[in-house]
Amino acid sequence: MVSEQDLAAVAAQLGREPRGTRAVAHRCPCGNPDVVETSPRLPDGTPFPTTFYLTCPKATAGASSLESEGLMKDQQARLAEDPELAARYQKAHQDYLDRREAIEHVAEIAGISAGGMPERVKCLHVHLGHALAAGPGVNPFGDEVRERLGDWWASGPCVTPGPAASDVPHAAPATGATDPAHIAADERYRHGPA
Repeated sequence: MVSEQDLAAVAAQLGREPRGTRAVAHRCPCGNPDVVETSPRLPDGTPFPTTFYLTCPKATAGASSLESEGLMKDQQARLAEDPELAARYQKAHQDYLDRREAIEHVAEIAGISAGGMPERVKCLHVHLGHALAAGPGVNPFGDEVRERLGDWWASGPCVTPGPAASDVPHAAPATGATDPAHIAADERYRHGPA
């Protein structure tokens, strides 16, 4: 069960009402949720493989910046060259599947984790969300993103929960991103199903 205060914070972070939110999977040191656990099947029946959805706009902007700087391409190259890293990434994939399956079996997404796992690196937001929810040592690329971002919360909370996003039709949190490519990536991520 997710509290009304946490749902309001997530709505403010996303700029819309969250969908399929089951729990707060990780809480930022500022006190707000920064990762939510999402149902593998959304209320409208749509299968949704992203179990751990990054909601904090500061962390989202940071992950988008790392993506635009080429970190995914670098990680993909290391994945192809390092069998030990590939084995750890395979374990992260299995951990993701196991955690989602423990919530609910959804045949349409069985065997599909998120973020390109286990063979590709596709979305740093997914990897960071998984790393925060599962803890250090589970997702090597998520741990790397977490380390590179530093203390994104140090300047204060990303949002102050107020009215639900549905009560503020054009609510949109500040992401801190100024580069149009980062802003576009943040918008695409933020308007996903969580």
